[in-house]
Amino acid sequence: MGMHGAAHIVWDWNGTLFHDNTAIIGATNAAFAELGLEPITLERYRELYCVPVPKFYERLIGRLPTDEEWEVMDMTFQRYYTEHRVGCGLTDGVPGLLAEWVSAGRSQSILSMYGHDELVPLVRGFGIEPHFIRVDGRTGPSGGSKAEHMVRHVGALTGVEPARTVVIGDAADDAVAALHVGARAVLYTGGSHSRASLEGVGVPVVDSLEEAVAEAERLAA
Repeated sequence: MGMHGAAHIVWDWNGTLFHDNTAIIGATNAAFAELGLEPITLERYRELYCVPVPKFYERLIGRLPTDEEWEVMDMTFQRYYTEHRVGCGLTDGVPGLLAEWVSAGRSQSILSMYGHDELVPLVRGFGIEPHFIRVDGRTGPSGGSKAEHMVRHVGALTGVEPARTVVIGDAADDAVAALHVGARAVLYTGGSHSRASLEGVGVPVVDSLEEAVAEAERLAA
C-alpha cells in the first residue's frame, strides 16, 4: 500500500534497475540470425530501438516482419535472453537508492514488459522485493506498448496519486505510458536508448539513477 499523498516511483526493470544490455543485444542478434540478418552493435541498437518491437525490426530491415518471422524472432530472443540474463546484475547503486526512497516515507513499484512469471523471481532473487509495494510484469503477448499495462498497474496502487507519481525508465515508451495515466517521467540513458533519441521526448533525461531519483523527487514535490 502506498503512503497517501506521498511521492511514488514506478520503476522500469530491463535496462533501468536491471543492467542487461549485453543479454539484450546478444538476444537481438540471435533473433536476427534466424532470418539471416547481419548482427548489429549496441550503439546501433540504442539509436534505432522503439516499441512496438516489430517497428524496430522494420527500421533495421526495411519492412515489418511477417507474423511467422516475428514468432520465430521473438521465441529466439526470449530463449537466448533467459540463458544469458544470469550474467547480468543490478545497475550500480540500486539497492541503496531503493532503501533510501522508502526510508524517506515514499513508495515505489516495478512495471516491466518482461514476462511476469520470469520477473517476480528475478526481483526476489536480488533481495530487493521488500522495497516495492507492487511488482508487475507483462501478461499477454510481447512486443507492444507499456501504456495499457501502466493503466492497470497504477489503478492497483492503493493510496498512490498519479499526479505525484514519476515513471523512471530507459525508453521513450516509458514516458508515453506515464503521460497515459497523468504521471511524470524521467528517462535514463544507460539502457535501450541513446541520449539523442531520448532528448526529443520532452521529459528530463539523466545519465545515472541517482540523478533520476533526485529529479523524481523534484517533479513529485
